[in-house]
Amino acid sequence: MYRSLKTTGEDFTLYVVCFDELTYQVLVKLALPGLKAIPLEAFESPQLLAVKGQRTAGEYCWTCTSHVIQFVLNNYRLSEVTYLDADLFFYEKPSVLLEKFAQSDASVMITPHRYTPRYDKSSTCGIYCVQFMTFKANACGLAALQWWQDRCIEWCYARFEDGKFGDQKYLDDWPERFPGIYVLEYIGGGVAPWNIQQYLLAQRNGKLLVNGLPLVFYHFHAYTHYTDQTHNLGPYRLDRDVVNLIYRPYVEALADALQEIVSAFPTFNRGQKQKDPVKSWKLWLWRMACHLRGELNDYKSL
Repeated sequence: MYRSLKTTGEDFTLYVVCFDELTYQVLVKLALPGLKAIPLEAFESPQLLAVKGQRTAGEYCWTCTSHVIQFVLNNYRLSEVTYLDADLFFYEKPSVLLEKFAQSDASVMITPHRYTPRYDKSSTCGIYCVQFMTFKANACGLAALQWWQDRCIEWCYARFEDGKFGDQKYLDDWPERFPGIYVLEYIGGGVAPWNIQQYLLAQRNGKLLVNGLPLVFYHFHAYTHYTDQTHNLGPYRLDRDVVNLIYRPYVEALADALQEIVSAFPTFNRGQKQKDPVKSWKLWLWRMACHLRGELNDYKSL
């Protein structure tokens, strides 16, 4: 994600809260221009530590999202912060989207999932995606952020329960609950495997377009690289152009990033998942179901 931002020519500072010591050590050693690595002990508050033991690692990361935004706003005295999921890849400057937000004179920007109907999980996973969100450090922005922080401390789990799911379902009523909420409607921001089926993807003069508009970022949700060098792109219908124009370059970019890390940190061995042999029969059934639906996206190489 960092390298994709640099390639666009965007001027940015990327603040990374490192949720393990290895991540912090690697980023410090790489000393990437425009990237500020923040160790976990500098970020975690007593409030967060009080609930940490009650949640899985993933649930705790979700719990921390709103707190990361607040931490960066406060500690670096910024007028606004844009939160980014780590599995985003940029093709155009994100300022294309931020300019639309600025023109709206709103205080918070959220992005809708824009699900393809067959993958619509709005009722359980939320209307909006916690992937690319901007908060201004003004009264309206901070009020929404504080409300979100409080709710995530109270409840943030990887299950649908009483109208809640993780940190994400809380966003459903924000346009009605809070003033100054801007919903990003530009489809080039927020293209993902759950909505790409709706769009015409094309490459023109080296640029990727969706329905004729520049693709700003793609969210590589559910992509997994296994230790046997299999790449799984997730359980979605992805046509050949999507695989070739979006996923193949991403896999190559990940390989380049891994090589960059290993060259600076030779003992680094993360980024690939081991297949569980105990679940092999379940995996076989799942693969057959995906195959029948035209959603089997396992590749030995890309």
